[in-house]
Amino acid sequence: MQGLTWEKPKYCPVEKVPPIPTEKQIDDLIAGCSRQIPLFLQVLKETGARRGEAFNLQWTDIDLTTGTIRITPEKGSNPRAFAISPKLTKMLAIQPNEHTGKIWKYRSVTTLEATFRKQRKRIAHKLQDPKLLQIHFHILRHWKATIEYAKTKDLLYVQKLLGHKNIKTTIRYTQLLTLPQNEEYICKTAKTIEDATLLIEAGFQYITDINETKLFRKLKTSYLGS
Repeated sequence: MQGLTWEKPKYCPVEKVPPIPTEKQIDDLIAGCSRQIPLFLQVLKETGARRGEAFNLQWTDIDLTTGTIRITPEKGSNPRAFAISPKLTKMLAIQPNEHTGKIWKYRSVTTLEATFRKQRKRIAHKLQDPKLLQIHFHILRHWKATIEYAKTKDLLYVQKLLGHKNIKTTIRYTQLLTLPQNEEYICKTAKTIEDATLLIEAGFQYITDINETKLFRKLKTSYLGS
């Protein structure tokens, strides 16, 4: 075709806002799954790691004494370290360590995810909650970014948490929802060290003392994923 020129068309994919689940929906999946799936989901929930980063974890990346976990990055992002909850520490502690270095018994992350999808389908049917079917591993990274931004309003903090080198990438994660102007909190009180410890382990933040009673609060997450 002499005299004709051809320009490669530019394709602009349509971006969709992923559905952000509630924390209860995530916890329902963690409670209902079996084998190593609950542990994998809890790691994703607490760290916001990519599925490949979580799957590549080695026992040498875990310190159960200090309750810390180190994430080796993918996609050229930055390495991160996290303090993990007593719940996740206990879940890791009861996992058999076969001294191969590997935590997961699955051949690949694809196999692990296929197992999760089967278990997710069963749980969604049992709980009559079809929205559970929308939850996949990468959604937990979006959930973590969204909930941390809702708590801190600190975009740089969320960037560091996710390991992004470009803050524009972080903005894609934190623009998912219009956060309420007047945040709603769950408030709890504690009069003993034991009560206060339980609240802190559950994610509550200490505020002040009134009449020898400690006040704690935790941001409600019910508005995430209606």
